[in-house]
Amino acid sequence: MSGADVGRTTWRALRARRRDVGRLAAWSVVESLPALLVGLLVARAVDQGFLAGRFATGLAWLGGLALAVVVGAAATGRVYHSLGAVVEPFRDDLARLVVTGALHDATRAGGRPDSAPVARLTHQVEIVRDTFGGLVMVVRGFLFSAGAALLGLLALDPTVAALVAVPLIAGLAVFVAALPAMLEHQRAQVRAGEALGRSAATALGGHRDVVACGAEERVVAEVDRRIRVQAGTERTLARMSALRSLSLGLGGWLPVVVLLLAAPWLVRRGLSTGAVLGALVYVTTGLQPALHAVVQGLGGGGLRYAVTLERILHTCGPPPGGSPHATAAAPTPGGTAAAPASGGTAAAPASNVAGEDPPAVRLANLTFRYGPHARPVLDDFSLTLPAGDHLTVVGPSGAGKSTLATLIAGLAVPGRGTVHLAGRPVAAVAPADLAALRVLVPQEAYLFSGSLADNLRYLRPEADDPTLQAALAALRADVLASRLGGLTASVEPATLSAGERQLIAAVRAYLAPAPLVILDEATCHLDPTLEATVERAFARRPGTLVVVAHRISSATRARRVLMFDEDGPVVGTHEELLARSPAYRELVGHWDGFAAAPSGDTTADDRATADDRATTDDRAAAGSPRQG
Repeated sequence: MSGADVGRTTWRALRARRRDVGRLAAWSVVESLPALLVGLLVARAVDQGFLAGRFATGLAWLGGLALAVVVGAAATGRVYHSLGAVVEPFRDDLARLVVTGALHDATRAGGRPDSAPVARLTHQVEIVRDTFGGLVMVVRGFLFSAGAALLGLLALDPTVAALVAVPLIAGLAVFVAALPAMLEHQRAQVRAGEALGRSAATALGGHRDVVACGAEERVVAEVDRRIRVQAGTERTLARMSALRSLSLGLGGWLPVVVLLLAAPWLVRRGLSTGAVLGALVYVTTGLQPALHAVVQGLGGGGLRYAVTLERILHTCGPPPGGSPHATAAAPTPGGTAAAPASGGTAAAPASNVAGEDPPAVRLANLTFRYGPHARPVLDDFSLTLPAGDHLTVVGPSGAGKSTLATLIAGLAVPGRGTVHLAGRPVAAVAPADLAALRVLVPQEAYLFSGSLADNLRYLRPEADDPTLQAALAALRADVLASRLGGLTASVEPATLSAGERQLIAAVRAYLAPAPLVILDEATCHLDPTLEATVERAFARRPGTLVVVAHRISSATRARRVLMFDEDGPVVGTHEELLARSPAYRELVGHWDGFAAAPSGDTTADDRATADDRATTDDRAAAGSPRQG
């Protein structure tokens, strides 16, 4: 983004509100009435009143000036009212841009929720709003006040107007010529401040590691360098203020000096004493304040406006098309079920033969790590799921199960490799199109305040009531719906248990038109019986199902199981993994032994969990999803 983008954005904002800008200009004309008349009326009061010995006449001319001031003051109130009509919609447009940009960034491949948009919304947008309003006022004030003063000078004497206009234009030219340099130095100051903040935050956040590896001097030197750079930009900005002073001196004070030096010559030419005094009044009460306001406004608030708006446009603009990861997927080699492939690859059958539908999911040589130097969570991992498959993913905590679900859903970008859904590369698919290919249900179910029907229709707005009722019945959520008061009942997420929220979210995903459903421990708060009902309903649903399992029982219901262990991922049926994978046998044996351990060998925690299971089985028979 550049200054030209800021200028175009500002111009579009003003053009979009032409009517309000016109109203602002009209009231500004009325407000500038005292600036237009002040010199003329003072000249008349002096020449025709006080110097002529007619005191009452002089007061009458000054009374006319007072009336003009009253009219201008009344117009000032309307000016601020019109200013709000111009500025506030622009602020709303920027807030909309920030929110839209944040949503695009959070929903793109690899995007994550970020608190930075909140700072932009609450701080940067307000800076732009305030400085935009200030700029409109100072530029408007200069145009109308200085214009009125120059017109008044022309009415007094064209020669006087010329004597004043030349240094005024010279001062403005100096200021305008310095603006680009001021803007660049303001940008440098902002960047230096942000770099210092990041450097200091990194040093403070990692101070234990810094001390542990003896890098204190190096880190201190780096932060000190950032401080010096930031201080240098501040000093440069301070020096640039001298140019503003030069501009004010040329355009504001030099006309006064010129008028005083030229006064004898002007009087000899026939200019009256009152006219000379009126010209000085025009300069000191009209031109000087207007020039001071515009120079200080543009040189201070104007630079902040340009830099802050530029940053908003840069960070919140429309997401770029394409992605560096949108490369063609390498063909997944076929393999034998339950046989681990080299390089951590879980081989799977079903290659895309010409004339056949593409697989529902194809992962090719994925490598993913949280940080450039972290251990890979997935390393050269490949997997193919044919359309209609039912895969359950099991393994110890931290093995990469949820990471795999996030990668399949396109919510994370692999460091290497490709993800294809229904033959389309995820990295090249827009978020709206990606939502039509898959639905991910996380462990923490999201509901919003509204009716139950609104929550269920979120992913399928056109679904009618019978369709919703059928989905509720399929997942045995109809009992919960009846207890809440039916489809029109109001849903307040905070009043529901975690299991109830998960069940409603599951029905919503069941209704979604997306052919791929990913359940990432999405039933962990349901009792085992209701969890089995939900998973079987999804298995009967047309499409492909991936379940990141909370209980090993989910694996027994799946067509295939993907097991993560220290030796690499292994895929096969439940029976095949029992025969081939010691880690899987250990996991199943631990679960079964935990559930069926003799009472004499069971710990208090084990017995409590067994009692909890019995309780949840009873609740399942009653159709309640509450647990914990």
